Amino acid sequence: MKIAVLGTGYVGLVIGACLAETGNDVVCADVDFEKIDALRAGKLPIYEPGLQPLVDRNQSEGRLQFTSEPPAAIAGAEVIFIAVGTPSNGDGSADLKHVVSAAQMIGQNLDRPAVVVTKSTVPIRTAELVRQAIAAQTNVPFHVCSNPEFLKEGHAVGDFMKPDRVVIGVDSPEAGAVLRKLYAPFVRTGNQIIEMDNTSAEMTKYAANAMLATRIAFMNQVAELCESVGADVNLVRKGVGSDERIGPAFLFPGPGYGGSCFPKDVDALLHSGESHSVDLSIVRAVQDANVRQKRRLFAKLERALGDDIEGKTIAVWGLSFKAETDDMRESPAIDLVEAVLGAGAFVRAFDPQAMDTARRVFGDRVHYAADQYEALEGADALVIVTEWLVFRNPDLDRMTEMIRSGIIVDGRNLYEPETMKELGFTYICMGR
Repeated sequence: MKIAVLGTGYVGLVIGACLAETGNDVVCADVDFEKIDALRAGKLPIYEPGLQPLVDRNQSEGRLQFTSEPPAAIAGAEVIFIAVGTPSNGDGSADLKHVVSAAQMIGQNLDRPAVVVTKSTVPIRTAELVRQAIAAQTNVPFHVCSNPEFLKEGHAVGDFMKPDRVVIGVDSPEAGAVLRKLYAPFVRTGNQIIEMDNTSAEMTKYAANAMLATRIAFMNQVAELCESVGADVNLVRKGVGSDERIGPAFLFPGPGYGGSCFPKDVDALLHSGESHSVDLSIVRAVQDANVRQKRRLFAKLERALGDDIEGKTIAVWGLSFKAETDDMRESPAIDLVEAVLGAGAFVRAFDPQAMDTARRVFGDRVHYAADQYEALEGADALVIVTEWLVFRNPDLDRMTEMIRSGIIVDGRNLYEPETMKELGFTYICMGR
């Protein structure tokens, strides 16, 4: 098929490269000229494992192209994906100006019947807004579908190529048939394509992310209670997760969730509830719990140092909101670093991929170390924020010599408390 993807952010790049990999002719369009020039030169604006080889291979073989002229991508396309950003407004609602602009552009340049697919995470009933924006510009027949993405940053290529399910909201049997054909190569092992109406598809995205956020927030609160009563949250997690009605996923305590999806989608779901006079009190509690959770690492650090943090040097391992990405949006590391700096202490930080991102966030207020051990030079304490593999088996003897106080605040429970105690560390983790 001939496919156009409007937007070359995280979602647009992944779907464009993966659809090209299965033999489609894909043109990814973006109005950012510099980004397009970089993509044509093989330089990706994000770090995502496995994505670079897909882009390089499909671009060299002619199945994947990049253009800064969206009308050129739209012309002749059978399927057009809208994958532009939908940032939050001040009231928590999603800003749809880029979606509406993309829809208007589609209407102005549609030269054949096509299926328009909203891939951006959008509020409920956005499909109808997209339909109206296109119809106001053209008499060419078209369909509007909603195809929410469930890609985990750090595993996006695998999630797209081998999805556990594909949700498609459609406005007609004909549109459904086009999308089933498009996704057929990805569900050959039997994972299902779930077809529904557009509104239900849009709701599915928000409900899924709110449920996952709820599990994270719930387990973080269980971990806090475990600390108070002397239980081990790691054992509790295993006991709870072994229940087949619950399962083990998203039951790991940590410093709070971040990223491009959960915070924004929880906000948008709450706004939708308010707009329709529905009290989503559980979702509100999840949001509030996550805000509090992001403050816990600093609180633990401050207690460990005896409230004497001013002038101290704090090493921070991990700045991205999770491992295998350079994304720092809503990262707990931001809350931690800002609190440390605000208390008059110094920060020496290291992250395997997010250093350039961090420089845009913190500027020159932080020392950016070349590796995790340089970050420990002169450090009075270490705080671990992100669960990168490189942090899982460090040189503990070397760390013993480098961390002045021996204080480690581990937001990801990477090590065994007894082992750390035997080595002389003051090891503070989550729920253990």
